[in-house]
Amino acid sequence: MVLIKKSFVLFSPSKLASARGVLNRLYSSNVDVPKFETLAVSVPSKNVFHVELNRPKQLNTFSKIMWKELGVCFSSLSDNPECRVIVLSGQGKHFTAGIDFNSLLEETSKAEEFDDVARKAKVLNALATYCQDSISSLELCLKPVLAVVHNACIGAGVDLITAADMRYCTQDAWFQVKEVDLGLAADVGTLQRLPKVVGNTSTVREWCFTARKVQSKEASDLGLVTQVYPDKDTALQQVLEIAKSIASKSPVAVQMTKKSLVYSQSRPSQEGLEHIKLINQVMLQSEDLKKAAMATATKTETEFDNL
Repeated sequence: MVLIKKSFVLFSPSKLASARGVLNRLYSSNVDVPKFETLAVSVPSKNVFHVELNRPKQLNTFSKIMWKELGVCFSSLSDNPECRVIVLSGQGKHFTAGIDFNSLLEETSKAEEFDDVARKAKVLNALATYCQDSISSLELCLKPVLAVVHNACIGAGVDLITAADMRYCTQDAWFQVKEVDLGLAADVGTLQRLPKVVGNTSTVREWCFTARKVQSKEASDLGLVTQVYPDKDTALQQVLEIAKSIASKSPVAVQMTKKSLVYSQSRPSQEGLEHIKLINQVMLQSEDLKKAAMATATKTETEFDNL
């Protein structure tokens, strides 16, 4: 049960979700929100955007249109000054059941139009690049992306969340690197990012070689997710509060922090240090530094301009 201030009325989780939906519409009506076929985008609070996978009848499986729209969505939000933080979740029963096989077979069949192996390979290479770029758009987005997983997160879903900055899940969540069961190696980011996220290559290889289900407790124990919540409503409520906290901070500081973290994760420490030094030669001249210092000194809150 949650107490809503001012009204002093206790709301059940279902009524709270309804109230949250009203607030989403109110904030979204005042902000330019992109429209998509396979994604639902709303603005639940100032500078916080909520992106939901929106193919619930298809268990949020990745169709060709979804691959495209994910890339377009996160690229556009990266450039949108009103957006400072993004929360990613899925509508319906599952976060995502992975790739849409009908869509995959349709796309891979285009290679059969050619007899020559080089030309077949070029078609398949373009398809893989298309999907990789879609997932990488989360990592390249300057705004922090907070993923909230409930129930199943299979195959391409693992690719997706490992490209996010922070991951949270519900107790009923489970994760599966499913590709080996389908006769292929994961090629959209899991094999490259999951070892860095978890930090235990032996465990990651077991997950990838066996395609076994990983339950929420194990995922939490090994660092795949930061926190496990009892249900989806609670998870979204708590993660949206975390997002609000991040959004209240200097967008210069937050965005450059992400930029440095992403740049440094696959490079030597000294190269990362040189990179952030170049960034801060400019960013330390920002008005945000003075505002934040004054707020700290006076123990008051301050607001930062959009970036």
